Amino acid sequence: MPVPDLPLLPTSHSHSLLTQKFGRETANYFSGSPLNRLSFLRADTAFLRAAFSHPHARFLLLNGLRPLVRSGDDPAALAFATYADVAPLTGPDPFARSEEEMVAGYDSREEQVVIVFLGVEEEGEVEGGKREGKEVFRYRDFVGKPYFAVDVTPRGKVVGVAEELVRSMEGKGYAFHDHSPRHMGLQAEQAAMYGQARALVDWNTRTPFCAQCGQPTLSVHAGTKRVCPPTDRALAGTNSMRKPCATRGTVSNHSFPRTDPTVIMAVLSADGTRLLLGRQRRWPRYWFSTLAGFQEPGESVEEAVRREVWEESGVRVGRVMLHSSQPWPFPASLMIGAIGQALPGEGETIYLGHDAELESAKWFPLDEVKEALLTGTSGLGEAAPEGYVEGALRLPPQTAIANRLMTAVVEGWFIPPRM
Repeated sequence: MPVPDLPLLPTSHSHSLLTQKFGRETANYFSGSPLNRLSFLRADTAFLRAAFSHPHARFLLLNGLRPLVRSGDDPAALAFATYADVAPLTGPDPFARSEEEMVAGYDSREEQVVIVFLGVEEEGEVEGGKREGKEVFRYRDFVGKPYFAVDVTPRGKVVGVAEELVRSMEGKGYAFHDHSPRHMGLQAEQAAMYGQARALVDWNTRTPFCAQCGQPTLSVHAGTKRVCPPTDRALAGTNSMRKPCATRGTVSNHSFPRTDPTVIMAVLSADGTRLLLGRQRRWPRYWFSTLAGFQEPGESVEEAVRREVWEESGVRVGRVMLHSSQPWPFPASLMIGAIGQALPGEGETIYLGHDAELESAKWFPLDEVKEALLTGTSGLGEAAPEGYVEGALRLPPQTAIANRLMTAVVEGWFIPPRM
């Protein structure tokens, strides 16, 4: 699979004191979205209505969480539907009611299609206020192209309309991308858009019920919150009031998307000449990666790094430095990348008896890691790259933060430059 370009950041200016001291900022795959999320406008009905039906609005369709792409492109390029494409499924004006009106008029018999506002790709002023012969979308001081995500998975009462929409898009030569289990073959900026859409659509479809009372919830705030309504018109024949719920009438009435912090770390030996890598049983032969694990409540990132490394490998870590982070929408993790250094002597001893997650853990010389980064990287479900010699170390692809951490180590990121 060709390696997509990594996202570019506007933040690594050479004149910055932070850049001069620590180097350029790392932008990992699934970050670097070109969209301004305008999160403060998600409850603005006038904005959402104007954006949704505007001729320049574009819609990212997800079918079983697989994004619509243009067939034949590699890396894959997202394809976007128009308002005319999605209106039969979403209805012509899905944001006609305010959040308060949606809650007050909640009817569990109605099928709610998940729609997520992703943001606006801002553009400069255009002569005559038109582009492609159409009025450019403008709201307050924001000018650009609005983007939404729509779940078109055929299910429930809208299965027929959804199937027709899927057939229609495939008939135009598009396809729903399933190149790899982790959809790592998308263009970098578009991968960030997909990551945002996937995480929110997945959250909405996986959490349709209130965690406190177990009753169905309603998606509001342009797909970024869910609420437990006090009434249901489906019950109007008897009593429209639903069962009591402790969340109502408090600031906790809204349920927000969950993000799971996960630490992932490149661990250096005490003398800085070797790197600790581990492998799981399900991975291909000779394939290793950095260690990782979930951060627990009441635990700092640095503490989580030390605990996870010790539990999985027996190695004790001293100093920890944060490197970069990566949103990981499978389903909703934030990978917090760090570089740590083992304590000397017994601190470097590997012991796998605490946690059975790893099949093996080893110290690799930095030269061997550097060579593998050049000749042995691939995704888990992919064959070794051309030029790889059987038996040599294999590593994750450039789109994985593990690769970026190892690259930082072998390039000397952990050694402060002389000022």
